[in-house]
Amino acid sequence: MSEHDAAPGGPDDGAGPSRSARLTVWAPEGLGEVRPGDDLAALVGDLLAGEALADGDVVVVTSKIVSKAEGRVVAAVDREQAITDETVRVVATRERPGQPPLRIVENRLGLVMAAAGVDASNTPEGTVLLLPLDPDASARALRAALRARFGLDRLGVVVTDTAGRAWRDGLVDVAVGAAGIVVADDLRGGVDTHGRPLSVTVTAVADEVAAASELVRGKATGRAVAVVRGLDRYVGDDDGPGARVLVRSSTDDLFREGSAEAYARGYAAARREHGSAAASEAAYADGYREGFGEGFREGSGHEPLPGD
Repeated sequence: MSEHDAAPGGPDDGAGPSRSARLTVWAPEGLGEVRPGDDLAALVGDLLAGEALADGDVVVVTSKIVSKAEGRVVAAVDREQAITDETVRVVATRERPGQPPLRIVENRLGLVMAAAGVDASNTPEGTVLLLPLDPDASARALRAALRARFGLDRLGVVVTDTAGRAWRDGLVDVAVGAAGIVVADDLRGGVDTHGRPLSVTVTAVADEVAAASELVRGKATGRAVAVVRGLDRYVGDDDGPGARVLVRSSTDDLFREGSAEAYARGYAAARREHGSAAASEAAYADGYREGFGEGFREGSGHEPLPGD
């Protein structure tokens, strides 16, 4: 049943049958530890055998179990090197006393993440996990196997990972792989409920599915698989473009560099241009004050220039 179908027994405004919007999300337990070389499709299929999967459902799996099955496991002593190996571009680095530096980087999948997505949680002692080599391909393979096993035509699959957000504290699960589901719902060209044109709204459907699934899976419950029901209109017959299309292009990325890194680059450029340390200090200070003004001196959490 679609979330826009009539829902018997639901609220009614007196004008006729109710058409409530509904979403159902659940996470069965009992998957067990996944190991390199395991047939993930068979394990997930066995887990969902009693869940009465239906056309229009979306199966959500964590990237951890995909990585484990695909053998993306490295020794923990190599974590920092693993981060380096998975990095294609450094966005920001911060030193942390007594700990390895915090590195925000773009990884091989185009994702900007802390530690390139190299994960030390929910993995055996002494190991860390790399993200799958191609999460979209992993999602397509899992979708094909589950469709065949359960005789379904329309089934979505989303592979998730946990990520921070540039403008907000806290973590949330996002889609790093997807198949059979509209990953982005482009509403541009339509109108809102008041008839106003929509010009910028593109909803990240696959990310919303990933986040909803994490609410029932949790981080320490051993539940790595969830089912989302009620998104029929987003689930199709073909695999679709995958989650990679959600990666923002470099031309649209307004935050490709950390603040300290940007300052350092600007300072170096000023020294090259002005030829002396004193002149470059003055030029840098002028640019700093002009660009950031009082915002950096009044509770922003950023250090002012010496003498400010």
